[in-house]
Amino acid sequence: MVPDTGLVLQMLGLLLAIGALAGVLAGLLGVGGGVVLVAAFYFAFQYLGYDSPQLMQICLATSLATIIVTSVRSLLGHSKRAAVDWEVLRSWAPGIALGSFLGVATAAALRSEFLQAIFAVLAGIVGLYMLFGRIEWRLGSQMPTGAKRVVLAPTVGYLSVLMGIGGGSFGVPLMTLYGRKIHSAIATAAGFGVIISVPSVIGFLFISIDEPGRPPFNIGAVNLAAFAVVVAMTFVTTPYGVRLAHAMNPVPLRRVFAFFLILVAANMFRQAVM
Repeated sequence: MVPDTGLVLQMLGLLLAIGALAGVLAGLLGVGGGVVLVAAFYFAFQYLGYDSPQLMQICLATSLATIIVTSVRSLLGHSKRAAVDWEVLRSWAPGIALGSFLGVATAAALRSEFLQAIFAVLAGIVGLYMLFGRIEWRLGSQMPTGAKRVVLAPTVGYLSVLMGIGGGSFGVPLMTLYGRKIHSAIATAAGFGVIISVPSVIGFLFISIDEPGRPPFNIGAVNLAAFAVVVAMTFVTTPYGVRLAHAMNPVPLRRVFAFFLILVAANMFRQAVM
């Protein structure tokens, strides 16, 4: 079916705005974009009248597809500054990848309402941590090994896929709680993002999405139009966010964003249960 031209133009306009906002926030606050993108994709597609019972799968998959590009860029940039802890990345990679595949399998089996509720709860937790978390909090002085790593690494991958995010929201707090310096944690979490997004997107490409209510330009659960527009816009707007971050104190802005994230999570949860 040929999509309506007017509707496609509306969709492209919304996606340009979403990509611009995600890029600025990524540069300004260090937010990996996924938390913003999933919610923004969902409300944009819903506003345009796309009401597929698998809409959240599309939003998660498309967000993760953009994270492949942004996390690879970030990882290469941090690697040039020798900030990446490659030993942590290598030892945690198999478990994170396994968790990512399990996350895709779970997402494929659930309806949008359940995924909305899961996203809302996890986004609320991330928002509360951003609001009240302290850099000096510690659970240990070394990254977990053995049984703890066997449990934690797949959990990071699994929860990240169910939120459609990269490695920052769970990886950075985890590493700082176990004694890693913030710059190393952010750099290494970019690698987590690559490990999470690549296998999960491969899995999402093979998920069948029923045509009624599906946005145009999909392959599997990945919306190619949203992926292309958002990635292009983040290339343009992320540097502006970085400049703003150096021109002002980002701490109050992180708090404002945390409140915003909690409100988005609450609204998403309300929609899921109604």
